[in-house]
Amino acid sequence: MEIKGKIIHVLPLQSGVGKASGKEWKKQEYVLETQETYPKKVCFNLFGDRIDQNPVQIGDDVTVSFDLESREFNGRWYTDVRAYRIEKGAGVPPVSTAPAAGIPGDFPPAPADLPVAGPNDDLPF
Repeated sequence: MEIKGKIIHVLPLQSGVGKASGKEWKKQEYVLETQETYPKKVCFNLFGDRIDQNPVQIGDDVTVSFDLESREFNGRWYTDVRAYRIEKGAGVPPVSTAPAAGIPGDFPPAPADLPVAGPNDDLPF
């Protein structure tokens, strides 16, 4: 899955040592805000070496490729948005009010030979 937006928060780096493996781990979380009519905030994370492979900062426009993963602990469910790739500069461009090239700003006049609806017209409107 993919989501586009702007990085608005970089949360503190988390690290530790795995109980079973004894290996060190690290996790970095970010908050992205989508650039839609009704913006949404999404917290996602990078795990291990992917943190260094995908450096991002507050204000970066990004496209995040991610997997959703849920797990149960003590009868409660927790969901991770785990990113595996981040592309910079791929945010949604700002909305322009100028007409696109080749498209006139005004519509052409309607043709004069359109039929006028009469009293026997069976349309309800």
